[in-house]
Amino acid sequence: MSSGFVKTKDGVDIFYKDWGPKQAQPIVFHHGWPLSSDDWDAQMLFFLANGYRVVAHDRRGHGRSSQVDTGHDMDHYAADASAVAEHLDLKKAVHIGHSTGGGEVARYVAKFGEPQGRVAKAVLVSAVPPLMLKTEKNPGGLPIEVFDGFRKALAGNRAQFFLDVPAGPFYGFNRPDAKTMPGVVNNWWRQGMMGSAKAHYDGIKAFSETDQTDDLKAITVPTLVLHGEDDQIVPIEDSAKLSVKLLKNGKLKTYPGYPHGMLTTHADVLNADLLAFVKE
Repeated sequence: MSSGFVKTKDGVDIFYKDWGPKQAQPIVFHHGWPLSSDDWDAQMLFFLANGYRVVAHDRRGHGRSSQVDTGHDMDHYAADASAVAEHLDLKKAVHIGHSTGGGEVARYVAKFGEPQGRVAKAVLVSAVPPLMLKTEKNPGGLPIEVFDGFRKALAGNRAQFFLDVPAGPFYGFNRPDAKTMPGVVNNWWRQGMMGSAKAHYDGIKAFSETDQTDDLKAITVPTLVLHGEDDQIVPIEDSAKLSVKLLKNGKLKTYPGYPHGMLTTHADVLNADLLAFVKE
C-alpha cells in the first residue's frame, strides 16, 4: 500500500504515506506544527525521483490522523513515529524533521530508532531542540508570554491565526521586498485547519517546553543541523547553534537570510544539501 494507517498502543490511528521501491533506503519525514505530511511534498517527490523510499506520517491530532484529546507531547509523538517505523519495518533510515518535527526526530532516534538499530542518519531542520522556552538554565530562550500569545490567538480565532503565521514570519513574507506566495500561505492554512484545535493548543507546550538536551546527547548517528539565519519562529542562536554542541556526531549548516519555512521557499537548495548528506 502506498498509504494507510497504523494503530498505536493507545489506540490512535496514525496516517502515513509510503512511496517508492520498498528495497530502497527509506527517508522518513517528520512535519512541523500545526501541519501534516503534505508539507513535505517537494522533498518526497525529489527523493522519490532519486530512487529512495519516502515515508511521512501525520502527527496525532494533525492532518488525517485521529483527533484524540490526549498524548500531545514529545513522548507520544516519538512513540507514534516508532509505531510507523516498526509497522513498515524501516531499517537504515534517514529521519528528517522540521521545527517541531525536529524535536520528534531527536526523541525518536534517542529513545527508539538507535536502540532498535533502525536509523542511519538524522537531520534537524529549523528545529526546536534543545529548548525554546526561556528558563534560568536557558536564558536565551523565548519568554513564556510568547507562547501564551500563541495559545490565546489559537483559542480566539484559529482560522485567522493560521493565516497570519504563514503570511508573516513563518516564510519571511513580512520582510521588506519579500514576495508573498499566496498558494504557499493557503496550503499552510489548509493543512493547519485539517487538524484538531486541541492537538494544536497542547502542541504549543510540547514544542516550547520540552527540554531535549538529553535526547541530543544520546544520539550517536551522523546528524545534520540546518537552520535559516533569519528564522523568526525558532531563533537560530538558542536552537541550532546549541544543538550541534550537544550532538556527538553533529554538523551545522546555516543559510543567510533564509526563513523558518525554508524547505518550501528554498526547496531547490535544501533538497540538494539533504541529498548530499544522505549520500555521504
